[in-house]
Amino acid sequence: MASPRLETYCCPNRDAATRLVMNFQPEVFCGVCIGSASVSLLLTILQLLPKKGQSPRKMPKASSSSTILLLISICDILGGLGMIFRSSVWLGFPGFIANISVVNGTDVWPSAFCVGSAMWIQLLYSAGFWWLFCYAVDSYLVVRRSAGLSTIVLYHMMTWGLAVMLCVEGIALLYYPSLSSCENGLEHAVPHYITTYAPLLLVLVVNPILFRRTVSAVASLLKGRQGIYTENERRLGTEIQIRFFKIMLVFIICWSSNIINESLLFYLEMQPDISEMHLKNIRSAALITWIIMGVLNPMQGFLFTLAFYGWTGWRVDLKWRKREIPWESMSSSTVGENTYPSPVNYQSNIHDSKKVTTTDSQQTDDAISMLSEGNTSSDDRLTRSSPIYQGW
Repeated sequence: MASPRLETYCCPNRDAATRLVMNFQPEVFCGVCIGSASVSLLLTILQLLPKKGQSPRKMPKASSSSTILLLISICDILGGLGMIFRSSVWLGFPGFIANISVVNGTDVWPSAFCVGSAMWIQLLYSAGFWWLFCYAVDSYLVVRRSAGLSTIVLYHMMTWGLAVMLCVEGIALLYYPSLSSCENGLEHAVPHYITTYAPLLLVLVVNPILFRRTVSAVASLLKGRQGIYTENERRLGTEIQIRFFKIMLVFIICWSSNIINESLLFYLEMQPDISEMHLKNIRSAALITWIIMGVLNPMQGFLFTLAFYGWTGWRVDLKWRKREIPWESMSSSTVGENTYPSPVNYQSNIHDSKKVTTTDSQQTDDAISMLSEGNTSSDDRLTRSSPIYQGW
């Protein structure tokens, strides 16, 4: 799982609260992390692979939103691999890990492994948080017609730049001036915890606001597309709202235990002796949420694919063919070409009819399709109701 306690444990003179959770059944905890991360990793990859029965189509250029969703899944996959590797070493080489606790030890490799693996996990999941924030921003800008594939470069700069900067800054402050002297006071630990949880809290607070504004803007777009707000438009707006709700629900389920656990551990750190009897319930709650974190944090990757695309099925098609992969959808980059990219399950035998469309309505349908990509029912409904698709 992803917790700043992983980096704190690399300090030989770690605090009592960190020793409490890290020394509680470490074999069981590492086994839980390996099992949860492995299941999530396999199911996430299964979700993203092309499936049998999907008719090959001309691959359109990916939209910025679909690219961001793919990058979120990649961050979860790489973060899960880091958890599996770290926990496997802890289980397979207990003597190697025990050298971390040796003050002024001559072997630097255990500490280097501890710091490196913890930074890898923190960096990838922090980047995933920033990408999720960028997805909320991009969704809002798309319906405001202020975003496109060109903005993905800015998202890359912001996401990776902030993730690396905060990770390096937090680690540098924690381990300053050396590993042997870290955790000698909260002035070392507090900045590290702030840089770790800042992107998580940003998503929890800001994303619901942006999603709510996006849903309101989508309703205005749907009303203005044909001048009426039919049942199809109402259902499409509701499905986009449900999709945003699922994304935030998954995020809250997977990371609320981290906030609860960290609050309990900080409370224990403030006590002169955490082993006192009146703190027994607090210690038990901290240990329970610690195990829950090991289960839920790695499962974010798979649960997010369910929120993004729904269940895509078991029938994997490993044969190479030129086809649209599940995370790609429509793009406005084909405006002016002789073909228009079709949404998921779009029927290829649509009858030719009059081509009375405008650039404004076409951009509206592009924006709506980007937000509803991966949702078969929404795409089919958009196909039936949109004058653009009827014109093609």
